[in-house]
Amino acid sequence: MTATALIIDYAGVLTAPLSEALTHWMVADGLDAERFPGFMREFIARSIHDEDGPVHGLEIGTCSAEEFEHVFAGEIAAAGLGTVAAPGLLRRMFGGLGPDTVMLDAVARIHAAGVRTALLSNAFGFEYPRDGWSKLFDVTVISDEVGIRKPDPAIYRLACERLQVDPSTAVYVDDFEANVAAATALGMTGIHHISAATTIPQLAALLDLDEQEFGA
Repeated sequence: MTATALIIDYAGVLTAPLSEALTHWMVADGLDAERFPGFMREFIARSIHDEDGPVHGLEIGTCSAEEFEHVFAGEIAAAGLGTVAAPGLLRRMFGGLGPDTVMLDAVARIHAAGVRTALLSNAFGFEYPRDGWSKLFDVTVISDEVGIRKPDPAIYRLACERLQVDPSTAVYVDDFEANVAAATALGMTGIHHISAATTIPQLAALLDLDEQEFGA
C-alpha cells in the first residue's frame, strides 16, 4: 500500500548531523572531545526516562533552558571534561545546526504533491527557524508544547490525529533508531535517516513519487 502521509523529525534530519554541531561546540568551548560523546550518552541514558531528570524535563517543558544549562554545565565540570559557562550553553551547543537544504526541498516538494506532512520533534532548548514552515508541514508537534516526548507512543498518535491519518498510512523518518522503532510499533513505516542520499529514494518508493521530482 502506498503511504499517504509523512511525519518527520527535525534535528539531524532536516539539519546537518547533530554530531557536526556538537563537535564545533566542543572545540569552541574547549571540552575534552574524546571523552564527551561517552559522557553525553551516559548523561542522557541516566536522565532521559527520569520524570524529574533534566533531559526529560527540558523536552516536555517542565525544566527551563536556563535550569538545564545550569545542571548540564555542573555535570560537565564534575566529569572533568572542562569548565563551560552555563548561560547560553544550549545556544552554543546547537549554533552549528545548519539546515539540510536537500531534505528541506524534498519535504517541500512532497507537501506540494499533496502528501500530508507533519514535523514531530523533541525540543531541546533551541529556537526552531519556523519561516516557511507552511510550505513544509500541515501539522507541527513539538514535545515541550504538548508535554509529551518521543519515544512515548502518545506523541506519535497525536501527530497522526492532527494529520487525520491512520498510522498505517504514514511514513516516519528519524535519525534515532529508538524513535523509529516506537513509530513502527504503532504501525507506521519507519526510515532510519542516515543522509538525504539514503532517505530520499526510500521516500520516493513509499510515497509513490518520482525521486527526480523532489530534490534527489
